[in-house]
Parts: sequence; structure tokens; C-alpha cells
Amino acid sequence: MAGKPAMKEAPGWKLLAGLYPFGAGAAAVNLFFASLISSWLGWPVLTPYESIAGGLVLGIPATWFFAGHIKSLMIQAEKSGPH
Repeated sequence: MAGKPAMKEAPGWKLLAGLYPFGAGAAAVNLFFASLISSWLGWPVLTPYESIAGGLVLGIPATWFFAGHIKSLMIQAEKSGPH
């Protein structure tokens, strides 16, 4: 249809697998630092192992969204073609 935006393609498994270690690592580091900051409020600081476990879980949706963004950039680049 003319006025309807095209649906995004889901990112491929290779892209997700390649980006997941970075997404999980970033989530773990951010979770650990967030727990350090929240310790000012009297909350407990997470151990590095707890942060890694949380990063492994939170890294899944973070990687999915980032891979979707990368996929949309790849589609945009293919449409523009060589100059």
C-alpha cells in the first residue's frame, strides 16, 4: 500500500550472535555502575557475578533493539546504492 510504512525485517541470527557479547557486556557494566550509584541511597551493591548474570539477561533485549537498528541501516545503505 502506498501510505503504509514498510515493516522492518527481523535481524538475522548471525548479526544477533555477533552483537550479543557486546550487548551483554555493556548491560553488565552499566548494571554494576548503577548499583554503585544506588548505594548512595542505601541499596546494596551488586557483586560482579550478579552484574554479569543480570547483563546476560538484559543483554538479550538490548542486543535485539541494536541489531534491529543495524539491520535498518543496512537496508537503507542497500537502497541508496553506490554513488
